[in-house]
Amino acid sequence: MAKILLKFKDAVLKEIPLEKEVITIGRKEGNDVVIDNIGVSGFHAKIVREGDYYAVEDMNSLNGTFVDGKKISKVILDSGNVILVGKHTLEFISEMKQQPEQKTQQMRGISMDETMVIAPLEQEKILASTEKLEVLGGFIVVEGSTDMGEYELKDRVTTIGKDDSALIKLKGFFAPKIAALVNRRKEGYFISPSGKKPLKINGEEIDHRYDLKDGDIVEVAGVKMQFYVKD
Repeated sequence: MAKILLKFKDAVLKEIPLEKEVITIGRKEGNDVVIDNIGVSGFHAKIVREGDYYAVEDMNSLNGTFVDGKKISKVILDSGNVILVGKHTLEFISEMKQQPEQKTQQMRGISMDETMVIAPLEQEKILASTEKLEVLGGFIVVEGSTDMGEYELKDRVTTIGKDDSALIKLKGFFAPKIAALVNRRKEGYFISPSGKKPLKINGEEIDHRYDLKDGDIVEVAGVKMQFYVKD
């Protein structure tokens, strides 16, 4: 079965099997793949099964959808193609290989204005968020073993886990690669579990997004941290 790997900064956040005929991608709840980033449109793109193959189609998003560095309106996917949506990537993996003549035919409906190769620096300028992040917070480690005793959460998305890309690195053989994600928004922070290990907030297990408040105690994989907001 074909699947996509949702990634942020090379860290795999989620593996999504393509079990439906249409998989929608966007910022709003109700999408099959929700990407909470201001650079992503509410309903940004979709992956559609077309016979034996899959295609990705932009849904008139503000910042566009890119496949392997090219801005597209619609294109049939090959295994290994990387879809860029906002600052997240989705790697398409399938045993099916697209025939060159079919892919050429698929590309004919895309004008030169719609399909263009852009330099990484220009792509970063296009996709950079204009939202001003006024709130600054962090975690103080109160129990357990991590690389540091305190972490300022300056990035839009902070990863907690033992993955190399994680800011808050968990230790131990059984620690998950990605245990949780902390999102920074203009109005504050929220945390979401992203693994099989339980995530506790103030002693209660959660399996959904939680809006962090000053003083909250977060427990994950044997590490206990207190969240704070700077004045």
